[in-house]
Amino acid sequence: MNKKSIKDVDVKGKRCLVRVDFNVPMKDGVITDETRINGALPTIKYLIDQGAKVILCSHMGKPHNIFTEGFGLNKKEKKAIEALPEAERDAAKAEYLKKALKDKEKFSLRPVAVKLAEKLGQPVTFAEDVVGPSADAAVSKIKDGEVVLLENTRFEAGEEKRDENLCKKLASYCDVYVNDAFGTAHRSHATTAAIVEYGFVKTAVCGFLIEKELSVMADALENPVRPFVAVLGGAKVADKLKVISNLLEKCDTLIIGGGMAYTFLKAKGYEVGKSLVDDEQIGYCNEMMQKAKDLNKKLVLPIDCMVAKDFPNPIDAIVDATATDIDKIPADCEALDIGPKTRELFANELKSAKLVIWNGPMGVFENPVFAAGTNAVAKAMTETGATTIIGGGDSAAAVTQLGYADKITHISTGGGASLELFEGKKLPGIECLNDK
Repeated sequence: MNKKSIKDVDVKGKRCLVRVDFNVPMKDGVITDETRINGALPTIKYLIDQGAKVILCSHMGKPHNIFTEGFGLNKKEKKAIEALPEAERDAAKAEYLKKALKDKEKFSLRPVAVKLAEKLGQPVTFAEDVVGPSADAAVSKIKDGEVVLLENTRFEAGEEKRDENLCKKLASYCDVYVNDAFGTAHRSHATTAAIVEYGFVKTAVCGFLIEKELSVMADALENPVRPFVAVLGGAKVADKLKVISNLLEKCDTLIIGGGMAYTFLKAKGYEVGKSLVDDEQIGYCNEMMQKAKDLNKKLVLPIDCMVAKDFPNPIDAIVDATATDIDKIPADCEALDIGPKTRELFANELKSAKLVIWNGPMGVFENPVFAAGTNAVAKAMTETGATTIIGGGDSAAAVTQLGYADKITHISTGGGASLELFEGKKLPGIECLNDK
């Protein structure tokens, strides 16, 4: 890894603005999964121990009025209100603002500050804004080893717009910028990249979470141990066009399952019934199959599948499912998981691997009837003795849900960022950091 980390700079007595990923799931004001908070703890604790002044910032969710200043009305809302009879305008405006205030409560990071204080065993000062009077006061009073958490960065109109004034104000809070939010490293927002790109902060390094992600995933892709097997699943081919192409150049075997497999199978001439197919990508699938041949790479597709008459509604509803060979999918059925023969085929392909990278489930794993394929791949990965890497997103959720998480070498904290790494893309939140 060629980027500087917090261990490469002196942070004692310095104000460190740390971009973390506290975009945690919440229900009725209660955090339902603390994984992302736990992931940030090593960096925060290190900075505290080194005597840094720790100022944390993060986004959470997608607030209703994300592009407005101070929770006012956006252009569309203003236009809608102006079109109303004058007598109704005040009531309509009040309703919109009520919705905005509800979002402020729903997406506030205040509960995270409480939970973080509990985990650190010390107070965490919560600023009720990002760069306003509350943040100014909290930052001006902070002492060495203390922690401040700023409010949701997406409450600022300038966050996603890379606003220079927002970046300049945030930069005035810090001597050192630390990015430890791998989950947003593929975003070029004010707090993820622009604050450094504009030159407002000169010392910019990564925290331990990003350092680990890069040392494991980027290094595995750049210098893979062979045989290297890549497993791709998920719903759509279109979501992973560049990933398929890039991984074919790097891996020895590419296994394709999930909904995206049926576009490949249709490209091969199979009838796939009501299965998910991206007709616009059939030509691309043919190109990729030809590319695999030209590069002498193995591309493995399902040979049987589990089919049902209809997609389960709700998603976890129990439905009748039947195993059928790929060339016998009924016209009125939809394939929703790989079948028993394919589970065995994929597991055999993984047996001799020294490196396995996986992104995307093999079927509708949220439903117990269609979880067997994803389960089989996860189980096979844990039995290989290989370095095993899960590229975040649904695959990470699946291995955790199925109980294999502790047997995987590395589970990425960023679905979108992982995919862009697999594509061979540069991530703005990492590119902007100081080189070693």
